[in-house]
Order: sequence, then structure tokens, then C-alpha cells
Amino acid sequence: MDGKMRIMTGKYKGRELKMPKGIRPTQDKVRKAIFDILMDVEGFTFLELFAGSGAVGLEALSRGAIGLVLVESDRNCQLVIKENMEHLKIDNAIVYPQEVFRAIEHLSKAQKKFDIIFLDPPYYKEKPVGQGGLKEVQDSLTLSKKTLQLLGCCDILAPNGFVIVEHFKRDPLPEDMAGFALIKRASYGDTFLSFYGRKA
Repeated sequence: MDGKMRIMTGKYKGRELKMPKGIRPTQDKVRKAIFDILMDVEGFTFLELFAGSGAVGLEALSRGAIGLVLVESDRNCQLVIKENMEHLKIDNAIVYPQEVFRAIEHLSKAQKKFDIIFLDPPYYKEKPVGQGGLKEVQDSLTLSKKTLQLLGCCDILAPNGFVIVEHFKRDPLPEDMAGFALIKRASYGDTFLSFYGRKA
């Protein structure tokens, strides 16, 4: 494991979280900015896609979110998430050990709804294509766009909910996409946070 970070505010303030090796965790200043912009998540349901360590979603629970789903396909990250949940004695969070696209479809079939959906895809992700071991490399911008498109098709965002995408400044996302409209975009160094809501 590469290091640790701490819960910043709320019920679990100051508690340490383990970080898996090889992931790009959401920086503290960006994590703080997410919740400063949202202001209050008490009573909200929260979905974190490409969860990594689960730090953003666990921060949401600490601040009063009532339900958390963490989606992560990497086995090492899954183990770290479970360790973090055990360390905090959390029993109102669920880990989906699946690829993000499959998990979104599963959540849609189960008619789940979330007030906040957060995604911060990895720099790139390989996926098998057909037979013979061929692989397609998808970068974080491609993953963000594909995820937004699928979320637009799969009705899992609550009517007044937000989709938050963390992405690089050099990887701009469109203002309108898949039935979502950009509400706010904030920059923190090379990192952008784009907040989307449903189109009116």
C-alpha cells in the first residue's frame, strides 16, 4: 500500500484510510472542494464509481450520507476498501466487485436511485476485446464519456441529483451530454470537477 489519508470532517473525522498501490487518489483539497460545493449530504444516497480506496464515498458517510455503494473491479482495491470499512466499523455501505458498466446496469435493473454519483476514472484501463488476448486501452476521458452515456440510459440518478466527474484540465468534457447538463465546473491545479444535473 502506498500511503494513507484521513477523513476530514464528520463522524469519522481524523480516522485514517489505507490507500491501494498504483492508484491516483483524489487529493485532499479536491475532496474537500467536492463537499464544500455540495454543502450538505446528510440523508443522501451516494454512489462512487472507480472507487479505488473508497475515500470520497466514506467521506460522504462521515458527513451524514445514509447509504453508500462503492464500485471497484480491482481485487487489491476491493480488499483495501473492505479494510477501511472494517476499520471505521461501517455497516451501511455495499461494495460491488464489478466493472463499472456492468454494475450500473445491475443497479438500474434493481431500480436503485442515488442523489450523488461520483466518478474519477483511472488514467487508462485495459479491457479484453474478442478472442486471442487482444486488448483495448481506454483513457480516463473515454471512460468518463462512456460512463456518462450509460448513466444517461440507465435511470439511477435521483431527479434532483448530481453526477460529479473528476478529470484533467486537458481532458475537457462537454457541457451537454447524454441527457445531462453542466451545472458547475471548478478547477484545482490540473484537476477539474464537473457537476452535472438532469436537463430540464
